[in-house]
Amino acid sequence: MTPRESLIVALEGGRPDALPPHFELVYKRCEEFYGRKRLERPDLEGIEGAERQRLLRENARMWAEIYERLDWSICTGFWGLEDEDQFRSYDYFREYAGDRVMISATIDGTAGIPSGRNMVEAAMRLFDERQEQLDANARAIDESLARAERFAAAGTEIAIMCADYCFNDGPWLSPPMFAEFVTPFLARLVEGLHSLGLYAAKHTDGDIMPVLDQLVGTGIDALHSLDPMAGVDVREVRRLVGQELCLMGNVNCALVHAGTPEEVYDSSLYCLAHGGVENGAYVFCTSNCIFEGVPLENYDAMLQARRDFGPPGAEHPEPPAEMM
Repeated sequence: MTPRESLIVALEGGRPDALPPHFELVYKRCEEFYGRKRLERPDLEGIEGAERQRLLRENARMWAEIYERLDWSICTGFWGLEDEDQFRSYDYFREYAGDRVMISATIDGTAGIPSGRNMVEAAMRLFDERQEQLDANARAIDESLARAERFAAAGTEIAIMCADYCFNDGPWLSPPMFAEFVTPFLARLVEGLHSLGLYAAKHTDGDIMPVLDQLVGTGIDALHSLDPMAGVDVREVRRLVGQELCLMGNVNCALVHAGTPEEVYDSSLYCLAHGGVENGAYVFCTSNCIFEGVPLENYDAMLQARRDFGPPGAEHPEPPAEMM
């Protein structure tokens, strides 16, 4: 199976007869790994015409080569570009990668955690201007679905919804308020994405457990990132949601960033065992991103754990008894 084919099986609630699909929301070790940095909006300021297309093509080729080497199933490398540049990059990427990797976009319109500068004001509006806020939330979903329609026409296959809802000690809204100001709008967004033929994966950091049932009830195809730094345990999430919902992540990013390769390896085995390769649809990734400064030996340890664990039916290494 190609990485994309394995991913589709997982997103549809099955267990691929291959290594579990793998990707990361963001990968920023391109310079050390490939010799050049990822292309983002500021890099293209003032550049037009043939030179802009040359840079987009080179960036697409870089990602195709990186994804092949790392066996990724989802392309996330174009998110930092303007929408039209993403669309052109898709064409270039397909020239180099074919259909082995699924094209993604980050599309969300739901109400995430406000910035620290306006959190008090945002919270007060929920009470003082309740209907106005609900109307604004609905307009945001309209705008997101209009954008999603353009991405779907350009070849996107999966939308990853990246509004964060939770701190390490729980969601920023109580479950009843979450049910009013977030859940119905997320459900509408998911329904709209599905109508466009897109898979819908929901990302949020933090402790999601008080609103896990609401998130699952919106009809999402996958849930990311299952944040262990907030106490979210993939084994418990799997127990609660059943075998068919695709789970993504839970490899401890704190360890990947600052732990030892051995700690990363053990965290990875735990997630593979309980995510899981044998007992439900699972996509292997960290609980956040691979940023600059992440030791490549730690990421290599993570990938080695995936290879050592193997596909369904293999003789798997024994995972740690508890979440790392």
